[in-house]
Amino acid sequence: QLQLVESGGGLVQPGGSLRLSCALSGLTLDSYTIGWFRQAPGREREGVSCITTGGGTVNYPDSVKGRFTISRDNAKNTVYLQMNSLKPEDTAVYYCAARRSYACSGSPGRYIFWGQGTQVTASS
Repeated sequence: QLQLVESGGGLVQPGGSLRLSCALSGLTLDSYTIGWFRQAPGREREGVSCITTGGGTVNYPDSVKGRFTISRDNAKNTVYLQMNSLKPEDTAVYYCAARRSYACSGSPGRYIFWGQGTQVTASS
């Protein structure tokens, strides 16, 4: 059974760091492009970062460039999102998603498989 399970969310003070993990089962990671998305209350889900089967990466909002880093470990079937210098506006539920493609997309509709999400809150 195919599953994506996020972990690593939590409450952190502004300026702090978190590392999210997305563990995949039932599929081979090296055949899928993985995206991280987030959704804050009352807002649409937006693409945050993406990593292709070849290891190419894309960060979508200008607000996370230089602060968020996506990586993958094919041996562990896991994708990570390192988030540094967190801001209150980063507060949201973060989701990982998979698409069977060699290319990234920032559109949620392009992804077939989704995790259940993990809450990230940056607040003092």
